[in-house]
Amino acid sequence: MLVMSSVAQNHGSVILRINLALTWIFAMAAIVSAALFRQPWTGIAVVVSLACFTIGVVVFLWGYWNAVQRSRADNIGVGAMYFLLGGVAPRGVGLVMNGCLGAQFVVALATALARGTTNGRAGSTLAFGILAPMLGLGLNGLWAAFHGTFEPRSDAQDIEVSEQSDQGSSAKGSPTGHDKDHD
Repeated sequence: MLVMSSVAQNHGSVILRINLALTWIFAMAAIVSAALFRQPWTGIAVVVSLACFTIGVVVFLWGYWNAVQRSRADNIGVGAMYFLLGGVAPRGVGLVMNGCLGAQFVVALATALARGTTNGRAGSTLAFGILAPMLGLGLNGLWAAFHGTFEPRSDAQDIEVSEQSDQGSSAKGSPTGHDKDHD
């Protein structure tokens, strides 16, 4: 059991480290791009922002898929899943993961507002940074889906009994659960 919990802890820390590293990369790319605001830095900031968004969408869907599987036995709420609220995560994990999400949002907003135009035209390439916080949401959801502690559903036993009876009745021969030869 001790080995199992240390493995789970290591996997959770991998998600945490990835979040920290990608948040740092995004923040540095966005801040340097806002400060210098010329090529290649603006292009790098756009690529990093889009990469963070893409990774965020993929892990968001992965976490969501796993949370749906867990929701048969666990009571999973949106706030708990994506903001690690309600004791879902240890305090330190919640602070770091939500801190990364907050940093992504603040850096994205600040750098986009700092450079509202590009070459005198309205709009800025730094506005792509607004997509980056999807990374934090996705990684929070992924962490919660795999490592979060949720309360068990009160109706979980009812669902399990119902599923077992459905499986048993469909095995009798007809789609309705009744075999016409024995009626």
